[in-house]
Amino acid sequence: MDELRRPVLRISRSQLVHNIAAVQKQLAPSALMLVMKDDAYGHGVDTVVDAALVQPGVALFGGYDVDTSLQIRSRAGSGARVFAWAIARDEEIRRALREGIELGVGTSSYLERVIVVAAAEKQTARVHLKIDTGLRRNGIRTEEWPDFVARAVRAQFAGVLSIVGVWSHLAEASDAEDDVSASEFAQAVEIVRAAGADPASLHLTASAASWWRPELRGTVCRVGAFCYGIRSAEGPEIPGIRPIATLESRVLAAENDVAHIGIGALHGLPSTLGGAPVATLGGQRELLRIDAVTSAVRGWEGMRVGDTVRIFGPGDHGEMDATSLAERNDTVGEEILTRLTERVRRVIEDGDGERVG
Repeated sequence: MDELRRPVLRISRSQLVHNIAAVQKQLAPSALMLVMKDDAYGHGVDTVVDAALVQPGVALFGGYDVDTSLQIRSRAGSGARVFAWAIARDEEIRRALREGIELGVGTSSYLERVIVVAAAEKQTARVHLKIDTGLRRNGIRTEEWPDFVARAVRAQFAGVLSIVGVWSHLAEASDAEDDVSASEFAQAVEIVRAAGADPASLHLTASAASWWRPELRGTVCRVGAFCYGIRSAEGPEIPGIRPIATLESRVLAAENDVAHIGIGALHGLPSTLGGAPVATLGGQRELLRIDAVTSAVRGWEGMRVGDTVRIFGPGDHGEMDATSLAERNDTVGEEILTRLTERVRRVIEDGDGERVG
C-alpha cells in the first residue's frame, strides 16, 4: 500500500537522448554545455550524465555548484569538462582543483581566493571570467573589468590560473537590451585578448536565447531546461523537443464523484494549483484540492482504486506540460520539477518502457 501511495516521476531516457541531439544540432557549430543544477532539474545527475555520454556525446557540463560538479566528474570520468559557477568555499575550491573542475569567477574577492588556493595547492585553476552585462547576478561591472582582467592575466603568467573562458548572463528583458549586452560582452572579450589571454569558451546565452537568437551564440551555449523538454514560461513549443518526465499518481480512494490521489503539497506539488486540469482514464478532470500528502480530483465514470492520474508530462494523454502547470502559479516549469521531494519515486525507462534504473 505504501508503494501505491507514492507518486512516480517517469523519465524517458530515449527522449532525453533525442532532446540532447536535437539541441546540439540546433546550436552547431557552438558547443553545448549541458546544465545540471538542482540534481539535473530534478531528473537525477547520474541518469542525465549516462544519457549525455551516448554518441556523439556531450563534452561539457555545467554543474552550478562544486558538489554537483564533482558528482558529474565521478560519473562522466576525466574526459569531460565540468564547469561550476557558484562561489565556493576554500575547501570546495581545493576539491574542485584536484578534480579538474573549471570555476566561474565573477567577483574580485573570489578571484583572489582562487589564486591563493591554487598557489597553495600548486595547481593551475581553469577559470571562466564573468562580465556583468546587465542581469546583475554577480559578474564584474564594465568599468572594473580591465583591472579585474589584468589581475587574472598576471596570475596566468605566474602559472596559477588558466583563463579558459569568458561568460555572462542575459537579462532577456527584450531583444534590444540583449543586443546591448551582446555588444558589451564582445568588448569584454576583446579586453581579455588584448591583455594577453586567449579564452576558447565564450558563453553568453542560456536555453531560450541559445535556441531562438543564433546571432548571440558564442563558442559555447549553456542549455539546461530545453534538454529536459521544459519550455520557457510563456514561450512557444520547441520544435523537435518533448518533455522527458511524466508525474503520475494512483487513485487511493474513489467516492462521491471524487478521486483521491497520492500526491500533495508536501510531495512537491504547489498547494495553490487547485483547479488545474489533469489526465485520467476518463479524460481531463479538474484538480479540486491539494492537501498535505493527497489531492482530490473530480471523478469519472468507472473510476477505481489504483487508476493512474497524470499531473504533467508530454501531453500524450491530455495532461499539461510542467511549464503550463507552472504558468498557473506565475513560475517556471523547472521549479515544478525541482520541488518534487524524495517521496516521489524516479523511474527511468528506455524506449520500450523497460525500467533501467
